[in-house]
Amino acid sequence: VQLQASGGGLVQAGGSLKLSCAASGGTFSRYVMGWFRQAPGKERVFVASIWRSGTTHYSDSVKGRFTISRDGAKNTVYLQMDSLKAEDTALYYCAADSNLIFSSQYRVTSYDYWGQGTQVTVSS
Repeated sequence: VQLQASGGGLVQAGGSLKLSCAASGGTFSRYVMGWFRQAPGKERVFVASIWRSGTTHYSDSVKGRFTISRDGAKNTVYLQMDSLKAEDTALYYCAADSNLIFSSQYRVTSYDYWGQGTQVTVSS
């Protein structure tokens, strides 16, 4: 499956952005979809995931501010980001995997497919 992320940009602290990740070349409903982010000089880390059932999981740092969702008709996963903070500044990646197990969803190495990343910059 190929993933194309979009929607990043520059926003002031407290503002909102909505990222999109369009999937093609695979059966979208088979995949667990995730969002990760990587700040300059830091490792790529888990942000959120959404399972085939619609069950969602979030990192503690974004819980209550970010919402992940998926649209099967459009083969797209979204990340609605509200109440943005300067520390949310990072390159955001979407990821997919069809054989994920629950305990491994937080690991970068668990996902077979990755989008190219979209930059989010939050000014304070």
